[in-house]
Amino acid sequence: MTMESAPVPGAGQATAVQAHTVHPPRRGDGGTRELGGGRSAVRLGPAAQLLGADVAALAVTFALCAPAGAPWAVIAAQAVAQVLLHAYRGLYRLALSPSVLSEVPALLGLALLQWYVTMEVVDAWAPAHAFGWAVLAYAAAAQTVLCACGRAVVHRLRHRAAVRHPLSTLVVGQGTVARQVTAALCDHPEYGLRPVGRVAPSAAAPDEEVPARPDGAPLPVLVSPQEVGRAVVQNSVRHAVFTAPPETTPDGPALFALLTGYGCRVWLVTGDTAVATRPAGGRPDHLWGFAAHPLQDGTHRPVSHAAKRVMDAVLAAVGLVLVAPLMAVCALAVRVSDGPGVIFRQERVGRHGRPFVLLKFRTLRPADAQESATRWNVASDGRMSRVGRLLRRTSLDELPQLWNVLRGDMSLVGPRPERPFFVDRFSRTHPGYQDRHRMPVGITGLAQVNGLRGDTSIEERARFDNRYIETWSLWQDACVLVRTAGSFFRLGGS
Repeated sequence: MTMESAPVPGAGQATAVQAHTVHPPRRGDGGTRELGGGRSAVRLGPAAQLLGADVAALAVTFALCAPAGAPWAVIAAQAVAQVLLHAYRGLYRLALSPSVLSEVPALLGLALLQWYVTMEVVDAWAPAHAFGWAVLAYAAAAQTVLCACGRAVVHRLRHRAAVRHPLSTLVVGQGTVARQVTAALCDHPEYGLRPVGRVAPSAAAPDEEVPARPDGAPLPVLVSPQEVGRAVVQNSVRHAVFTAPPETTPDGPALFALLTGYGCRVWLVTGDTAVATRPAGGRPDHLWGFAAHPLQDGTHRPVSHAAKRVMDAVLAAVGLVLVAPLMAVCALAVRVSDGPGVIFRQERVGRHGRPFVLLKFRTLRPADAQESATRWNVASDGRMSRVGRLLRRTSLDELPQLWNVLRGDMSLVGPRPERPFFVDRFSRTHPGYQDRHRMPVGITGLAQVNGLRGDTSIEERARFDNRYIETWSLWQDACVLVRTAGSFFRLGGS
């Protein structure tokens, strides 16, 4: 758990701080919002409404059908099982064209399964409250009807909200399909997607008709990733629609990574029947007759990420309590040795380019803000006291970052965060460096436990960080934490 440091050619000649981050768009009240959070709100809001409708339907079904005195533990277990089964079948996924009728077969099948298991459990656990096949059929039918009615209300409310408050959308592609998809979105506001621009790998041909907004103004055509990034921020873009698979279009993978990095929900909408029949998970969806599939990157696992966040918060809270005496000793040593100002604060870049303030025990007082932001390695600085040098070599200076983890700025395990100046420099000189920001940054990481700390290669660190992201699991996090604990007090920090 050390500060990242490596030789940086020309770092000494730096004269200005450059931030690689793009600041989030402002709300109407003058505040700011983070794009990734916007995507979560779009995804989890309707899902929470559907979940509430399902739970309400199950509660009413139990009140109507369950035998008097049925064990409450069985009822609670069935409620949990219902949520898990519906989530497994994709009944809480965001859809462009939700339809209750298409959901009824899944709702009925899962209800029959739930009530059959409940019937067997009650018969074995509390025979006095056992019920037969007639009650099972009645309960499954009632639950299906109630779920369908509740979901119909949710879909109707979402439809009205989509018409009143459409979300800014970029259409990625060119040619006939791109024009038709853009026209469909403009003509049918019930999808809730309002085109604000078209992304083309190359400029439109002179004879190609440029799609227009509903007000008749032509849509801007975006060519470079820089233009796309600015459009996403300035227009608060929440959705992106590809009209061809990203892997088959020029710069498609890079655009996909850019858009998902900004927190956009990405769709593949195409008229290609070969693509339309490809398994996509969940129920088939469409946009005005065009086959529609949600596209997700390898890090899109909401349940696993929620478990990671819970694990981080619990371990960070326990860690702060356990190391509080040690932190008090470190703080007192810094105060006696180097004077006031025990905690050092520095801006770092987190997930999706979001800046945050990282906390450390102060081991060296920078001459000014310029030095703090642009000087790479201070491990050999003669101004560092013995206490500061000891804290760095043992990595004890990074213990306050447990508070960053508890706050949600960081994770225990992830790519190490860096200052905006160096994020900008490394992103331009090392391919794949910016991709490290797809996951929350961490106190320790796969690169660090493999010895890539101190004066080591930035390119190799980025390679290990991206490898960690692509193969991420909670078990891998646990392994990295164990390896970090084994080397915590080895001398060699930066």
